[in-house]
Amino acid sequence: MKEFKSFFKEVKGNEGSKCKYPTRLDTYGCGCQHDCSYCYAKSLLDFRKLWNPLEPSVANIKKIENKIKKLEKGTIIRLGGMTDCFQPLEKKEKVTYETIKLLNKYGIGYLIVTKSSIVADDEYIEIMGKNLAHIQVTVTCLDDDLYRKLDYEKASLPSKRIEAIKKLQDSGFDVAIRLSPLIEEYMDFEKLNNLGINKAVVEFLRVNTWIKKWFNIDYSKHTLKESGYLHLPLEYKKEILSKIKIPSITVCEDVTEHYEYWRDNFNPNKEDCCDLRKGE
Repeated sequence: MKEFKSFFKEVKGNEGSKCKYPTRLDTYGCGCQHDCSYCYAKSLLDFRKLWNPLEPSVANIKKIENKIKKLEKGTIIRLGGMTDCFQPLEKKEKVTYETIKLLNKYGIGYLIVTKSSIVADDEYIEIMGKNLAHIQVTVTCLDDDLYRKLDYEKASLPSKRIEAIKKLQDSGFDVAIRLSPLIEEYMDFEKLNNLGINKAVVEFLRVNTWIKKWFNIDYSKHTLKESGYLHLPLEYKKEILSKIKIPSITVCEDVTEHYEYWRDNFNPNKEDCCDLRKGE
């Protein structure tokens, strides 16, 4: 498998200024087998001919260790920034598995963001440190039959992801369902509220020309423009959010004015919109 050079990156700019965990370590890159239509990474890389979902690049584990061992103990980095660290390729390559072991070895925390149920396989539960690991499993639709009809991502079935969240939650990990992007017409809020999940991270869809081209939904309510993307107005976001009754909800936000509103009036942790907590 080919390798890619920029597996480790600290995000700058508008996003980096808001995110408490701007340092990303991607075990796979230059494409993702999930190939989500709404993926902002795909929208940034595809037109540059750097997106190959059929053959993603694989990071060199020795180079990963060289980076990790230079990090300050207690740092938290994000696994799965530009591509999914638990895409199907992980079953073969095991780079994420080996990376987690290295992060444990050097005492570095890790925020895993994935659309895959693989993260809850026994072999990963056995190695993830409960005081180091923070897991967000992304779900955009809860109905398996509907999901099979919607050609916007190729990840684990929603039911498998929900099972993974519950398994991790029952095992004492800091785990959240990540509703990202939260798209009102695809979400069954009654079902969501009755899943027995304790924590949710919400992120609304941001839209550019490329996402509009690949992802066919109604964008008429995305009327606010900031940082090159179209967004929903704050009042409409609040209306959608009011439908979620999960015990702990926090919002990840790109629009500056909205970010400040969630931080000051809604999020449980004003300093950390991911609201990461130590496991049991």
